[in-house]
Amino acid sequence: MDIAKLLNGADVANALNSKIINEVEALKTVGVSPTLAILRVGEKPEDISYEKSVMKRCATTGVGVKSVALRADAAQEELKQIIYDLNCDGNVHGVLIFRPLPKSLDESAACAALDTAKDVDGITKESLAGVFTGSGKGFAPCTAQACVEILDHYKIGCEGKRTAVIGRSLVVGKPVAVMLIDKNATVTVCHTRTPDMPAITRDADIIISAVGKPEFLTKDYFSPGQIVIDVGINWSEEKSKLCGDVRFEDAARVVAAITPVPGGVGTVTTSVLVMHVINAAKIGAFA
Repeated sequence: MDIAKLLNGADVANALNSKIINEVEALKTVGVSPTLAILRVGEKPEDISYEKSVMKRCATTGVGVKSVALRADAAQEELKQIIYDLNCDGNVHGVLIFRPLPKSLDESAACAALDTAKDVDGITKESLAGVFTGSGKGFAPCTAQACVEILDHYKIGCEGKRTAVIGRSLVVGKPVAVMLIDKNATVTVCHTRTPDMPAITRDADIIISAVGKPEFLTKDYFSPGQIVIDVGINWSEEKSKLCGDVRFEDAARVVAAITPVPGGVGTVTTSVLVMHVINAAKIGAFA
């Protein structure tokens, strides 16, 4: 039995990184050193792990990094002041705020305080409005754009394709649905209240899962010839390892192509983030 083609994120990331390196060199010739500020509250292992991966990607592409870490019990005013300072820092072109923030902090207020021009992860209302209206202003959430970058890299056309998006968050589900509609896909968004979800996904040409549940999609969700983008990064207690939303063994025996976890969407997300920093620096330099 044929096994699905792997849509490896490393290939996509490497292609993006080559473009980024060229852009960084061009900016530095005009005196601009693209720099990302990372704002982390607390010491959550997943945040620290992501911070390390972002810093590594920045280092390999020549992008500067300014890391700001606050205590988990930081006050709202302290967080607000840090965001204000980063907004005013002309040497910082993009700001990444790790979320979710501790429950003691008002996350909505923190997102609203960030200058949209430096919002490289699509967390402000203005950035999201740019995605939903197609105005081109601001930046899309990085993970949502990573899904699109994978489809583009592997020359998977979306026009006229029936696409099932599982999940309706503002981080992935809603923005990626709109981005695919802009590419002329016919999109159905599924969520916890969707009846008979497997019937919908089996009928799709492309499935993008961002449900955040380990191996939620089993063999009943798939049919031959499909493209599957698995956004989920979950910990499987049963297997004691990272896994996606998709039960990979089930899907790989049926579908045409699928992203692995790890090594898929997450790998591309960090490159998209750095690319957004470059674009923000270009806008600032040539405005």
